[in-house]
Amino acid sequence: MPLTAARAKPAVPFGGTYRLVDFALSNLVNSRYLHIVVLTQYKSHSMDRHIARTWRMSPLLGNYVAPVPAQQRRGKHWYLGSADAIYQTVNIIEDECPDIVVIVGADHVYRMDFSQMVDSHIESGADFTVAGIRQPIGLADQFGVIDVDKDNPGMIKAFLEKPKDPDGLPDSPQEILASMGNYVASVEPLLEALKSDAENEESKHDMGGDIVPYFVDKGTCGFYDFLENDVPGSTDRDRDYWRDVGTLDMYYEAHMDLIAVQPIFNVYNREWPVHQGLITEPPAKFIHSEEGRLGHAADSIVSPGVIVSGATVTGSVLSPGVRLHSWSTVSDSVLLDDVVVNRHAQVHRAIIDKNVQVEEGARIGIDRQADLERGYTVTETGITVVPKGTIVKA
Repeated sequence: MPLTAARAKPAVPFGGTYRLVDFALSNLVNSRYLHIVVLTQYKSHSMDRHIARTWRMSPLLGNYVAPVPAQQRRGKHWYLGSADAIYQTVNIIEDECPDIVVIVGADHVYRMDFSQMVDSHIESGADFTVAGIRQPIGLADQFGVIDVDKDNPGMIKAFLEKPKDPDGLPDSPQEILASMGNYVASVEPLLEALKSDAENEESKHDMGGDIVPYFVDKGTCGFYDFLENDVPGSTDRDRDYWRDVGTLDMYYEAHMDLIAVQPIFNVYNREWPVHQGLITEPPAKFIHSEEGRLGHAADSIVSPGVIVSGATVTGSVLSPGVRLHSWSTVSDSVLLDDVVVNRHAQVHRAIIDKNVQVEEGARIGIDRQADLERGYTVTETGITVVPKGTIVKA
């Protein structure tokens, strides 16, 4: 919140021209997995509309990306958790008759070839495989933590869901192996696990909290190390990049990763593109070049449709349709679609949601107390977040 006040988290815009869901879908499509369903429940209209407009696969070849809403197929209740979401839509799996399914979260920023993980799953003989990545031990309470079998590194010996005080890795005590929320499953064992979970009244019906431990207890849960994934066009700098943008600060930091001189995550990799559909906006434009009134941007991403009119932009991401007027400044900020910043206004270390109007002389991110008094969210690190459609007065 407040970016999810009117939309599901995977539908939140990211990086100027993308939605968070585009990263997961691009990874699947680039891996040549072209029968995809997106399970939705809360505030899904924005995401459904985006998928309908953007993710049109060729019907001639039978490929598709289809949003599937909750339908109460297994009783008069909505999804009780991620595992229940899959259990309630088992009919889709049964219709396709696959041997293996790939299950991924829709709100992470990363690049991954899932075909390599599927090959590893098949080779290991596991029923269910979890992708993992090293993370600081201080973040352990935000993830499922993997304990790999020392005698068989391709299998998981124990799995702890969001532990408070886990042990670090033997070769790196300040790190843990975190589940990425990406799974590969053999269909028959998966269906058995989902059925068993549905019948367990004490279960939270969660993939990480319940299904993974089910396979770990059976001794059939494999581990796939994300570091082994070699994506075409990736560099040593961004090869192992993965961000869970589950908080406003993480969302902001992931944007700052994009605009580094040598990006920590490179969206310009044409060998493994992040797809976002057709953008119909005209090219970005910079106007006014007189002394004291120079329209320019540095160390920033400027999307199509942006007009920088005598304004100064540094270290920021500007989404399509943004308008910045003379003598305004935007620094270290993320502006979503169609934000207007009027003359002499200042925006600093802020996330501004769609269709916000910043009136002449207004200031955002300059005075924390003033931002709080206006009712805006200010994160622990001092990022001010302005909700969609707000008029910010001077």
